[in-house]
Amino acid sequence: MAGYSVWAVPGIPEIAAGDDLAAILLDALPDAEDGDILVISSKIVAKAEGRLIAAADREQAITDETVRVVATRPSAAGVTRIVENRLGIVQAAAGVDSSNVPAGHVLLLPVDPDASARRIAAAFRDRGARVGVLVTDTLGRPWRVGQTDAAIGAAGVRVVDDLRGTRDAAGRPLDVTVPAVADELAAAADLVKGKAASLPVAVVRGLDHLVAELDAPGARTLVRSAEQDMFRLGSDEAYDEGYRDGYDAGFREALDGDGDES
Repeated sequence: MAGYSVWAVPGIPEIAAGDDLAAILLDALPDAEDGDILVISSKIVAKAEGRLIAAADREQAITDETVRVVATRPSAAGVTRIVENRLGIVQAAAGVDSSNVPAGHVLLLPVDPDASARRIAAAFRDRGARVGVLVTDTLGRPWRVGQTDAAIGAAGVRVVDDLRGTRDAAGRPLDVTVPAVADELAAAADLVKGKAASLPVAVVRGLDHLVAELDAPGARTLVRSAEQDMFRLGSDEAYDEGYRDGYDAGFREALDGDGDES
């Protein structure tokens, strides 16, 4: 593999509800090639899909998008909530965004980012360019400082590179190595898009082997299932839950003992 290139796409206008985002991107990328991967910030996808809503209370909007609270901590802004949202993604504030939106409004994530990516990828393929598409959002990481972009939607891209069953350079078998290439691509693209440069789209070129058919598994498959998740709660919440479970079990045992004596 000789390498790859990544660059931000200039000239993307401000996106509003109802805009045909695929058509806008087709105009901005007339020279898209087979094997290109378009990396698109979820914010412009959400805006085009009408996910900007009036919300006098951002905290209520976060609550409405939350299906499970993972952890809460006091912060300078009040309380930081790490939650699982409707997409199964665990992140701060359920992905509810109040930056670069009108006062009194918040922006929710796309309803189905995989489907959003599929529509855009299909439009490019109809024009003759076999591209892949990623929709990305900014996430924090457990045990690591700072944030990075990750894929929350994908179409026509291999979201993981499953190396299990192959061998390393020394000939040893690889048993658990599954690089999350969609997230790696999202992070690489974020380096050229930036957070405040009004450059919400990037192109990665030179990784043709990662481009797949449109029915390839999407980014939703990157969400770890509950059965495989060893860290479903924050430390304080896990301690409290364990304490309550132990207390309840002890209480029930005491009641059972009383019952036996009677």
